[in-house]
Amino acid sequence: MKSPTGIQQEYYAKTAGEYDTSHCGKHDVDSEHDFALLFLSSLIDQYNVKRILDVGSGTGRALQFLMQRHPNVEIIGIEPVEELREQGYKKGISRTTLIDGDGCKIKFPDKSFDLACEFGVLHHVPKPELMVSEMLRVAKRMIFISDNNNFGQGSALGRFVKHTLNAFGLWRTYDLLATKGKGYHISDGDGLFYSYSVFNNYDLIKNSCDRIHLLNTANTSRNFYKSATHVALLGFKK
Repeated sequence: MKSPTGIQQEYYAKTAGEYDTSHCGKHDVDSEHDFALLFLSSLIDQYNVKRILDVGSGTGRALQFLMQRHPNVEIIGIEPVEELREQGYKKGISRTTLIDGDGCKIKFPDKSFDLACEFGVLHHVPKPELMVSEMLRVAKRMIFISDNNNFGQGSALGRFVKHTLNAFGLWRTYDLLATKGKGYHISDGDGLFYSYSVFNNYDLIKNSCDRIHLLNTANTSRNFYKSATHVALLGFKK
């Protein structure tokens, strides 16, 4: 039986050539990650960010976006799947900008970057807290994540059930039962993914950051946790 990591890598190897078309928008505000990128871009000059690490860069979509708008900022992306990196190189991204790397074992020293960011990667990671911890370690000033909020997805009734289970600490048990012990889901459009919420790692980030800002990157009510399908989080390190 293939491991979850093996299933993921096989999926990306098969879909690398069509990855941008099927997964990425055209940098307009209708895409949750593009909206998040626009927001992040507006902060880079304001806070004099000079060095950025993008974790799980895929084909380099976020790298290209940020490099075009901030040519004087050093930006490095790490991506473990060779086929996705190769697609990035075909788009003109250099091999020293988009490099091999595991977000759960980042091979850079502590506080190497002003900012560490990720876009839609954490819901593909079995233990996202490891990746978040590594991002916090290498970030000197700021961390930015744009990812799923499974507690804001689904029908009103479905969300109510999720909130109730989570409030009683039963969500993980329910999810394991729902996935027959695997803990992950598989779809044609997103490959292998886990039921993940940015709010899962809020306390972890809070321990290292004295300021946290939340942004709903998809339409929502006033309560992001209960209704936002995707959320961006900006944390300023202590």
